[in-house]
Amino acid sequence: MSEETLPVFELLIIGGGINGAGIARDAAGRGLSVCLVEKDDLAQHTSSASTKLVHGGLRYLEHYEFRLVRESLIERERLLTIAPHIIWPMRFVLPHDEGLRPKWMLRLGLFLYDNLRGRKLLPGTNTVDLRAPPHDEILKERLTKGFEYSDCWVEDSRLVVLNCMDAREHGADIRTRTECVGLTRNDDGWTATLRDASGDRQIRAKNIVNAAGPWVDKVLGRAIPDEDHANLRLVKGSHLIFRKLFEGDHCYIFQNKDDRIIFAIPYERDFTLVGTTDVGFKGDPSEITISADEAHYICDAANEYLAANIQPEDAISSYSGVRPLYDDRSASNSTVTRDYQFELDRGEDDAQAPILSIFGGKITTYRKLAEHALEKLNVGGASWTAQQPLPGGDIDPERFDAYVNEVARQYDWLPTGAAKRLCRAYGTRVPILLTGAKGLNDLGQHMGDDLYARELEYLVDQEFATSAEDVLWRRSKLKLHLDEAAQQRVRDWFARERVPA
Repeated sequence: MSEETLPVFELLIIGGGINGAGIARDAAGRGLSVCLVEKDDLAQHTSSASTKLVHGGLRYLEHYEFRLVRESLIERERLLTIAPHIIWPMRFVLPHDEGLRPKWMLRLGLFLYDNLRGRKLLPGTNTVDLRAPPHDEILKERLTKGFEYSDCWVEDSRLVVLNCMDAREHGADIRTRTECVGLTRNDDGWTATLRDASGDRQIRAKNIVNAAGPWVDKVLGRAIPDEDHANLRLVKGSHLIFRKLFEGDHCYIFQNKDDRIIFAIPYERDFTLVGTTDVGFKGDPSEITISADEAHYICDAANEYLAANIQPEDAISSYSGVRPLYDDRSASNSTVTRDYQFELDRGEDDAQAPILSIFGGKITTYRKLAEHALEKLNVGGASWTAQQPLPGGDIDPERFDAYVNEVARQYDWLPTGAAKRLCRAYGTRVPILLTGAKGLNDLGQHMGDDLYARELEYLVDQEFATSAEDVLWRRSKLKLHLDEAAQQRVRDWFARERVPA
């Protein structure tokens, strides 16, 4: 195919994590022609390995990152409003421990956290008597006072998928399992070589966004091969998953003697998520697992506070990811900035086709990052994503439970608890998933628990799923709930259906 007949896009985005997905949605909604390519599944790496929080970043106040915290606090409630099915409020309990941060510092930090702007829906901070239930049986006896404040939980990988769904509905071309293996700058744009299971093909693009996360320097090396690219500091974060360690919907945030923090968070109804770590990483980000030292660090830190004693061998699962942070030469991995940074290259004489590379960032600020990225590229169009719900998110956050009850009444043949799980995953798109169904027999093969073939078909048709792992770990966390036989039925279904990768 000649250069003249290649498909042409205004924007090629490399990377299907949260930053790439957010930019694709915003740009497509402004009317730009967009192609996003991801070499694996959406959110397969960093964006599915977070602590699952939409938060202001309380500890960033210690490092005077007030702009980042303020922006995060504003975005926290915006995201809650546009995606209340996958984002919901959570109360965090911060025990005061003698010898660590003094009470006045905690009070000051939480005062700023409550008043830096952005808090309308979420309740503010209050003090907590840790000697009273439920904390008295959960925490060690020496802990008597604490503070309770608000942040939000997020289904991180689903947030990525929903942004890509909305981008596609606005005309974007979303290509998973497609790697950009070549970039050539021309007088009026770029020629990109894309590789998928069927081989190589080329497209043209006027602008490139390099949102490849841990591979951002690698992509830069392909685009600008004559320069040295060493902008990243890769920091590994790991988490352990335990059977439920305590009752209640609240989360604990524990201070450590090394000035870091550890969260213990209610997870998937029956579990507790504990993490995370900050460990420098070198190697292939595709091959990353928790180390024995990290597992012991997490347990030792939690055991300073929890009445129960946990050990690495008690964990039923774990996950790890690397944060692709901009290397600001900080001495500690914990203090290197989590703020996002842009590098815009316009070639010789600053007049050629641009490539914008993105470093750092956090889930909470992805939407604002997308706006700033498009401003950097000067592509035009008005920002629009702050108030527009993500797919399934057109629900009043304060009426979510009422919506679940409505769905349960409408589909009264669903198993107990299924309506809430489906509403949490798909929001107002549950009726699309269940179109025409009058009972369980209409949902196809029963995989296990409340999972049926109909849901797998929806995830393939609507949410870019191509494998059992896409469904069981990223589109959902059903891998924690289904036995091995049920998981094998899901794998067999995908093999039988021959879903294209």
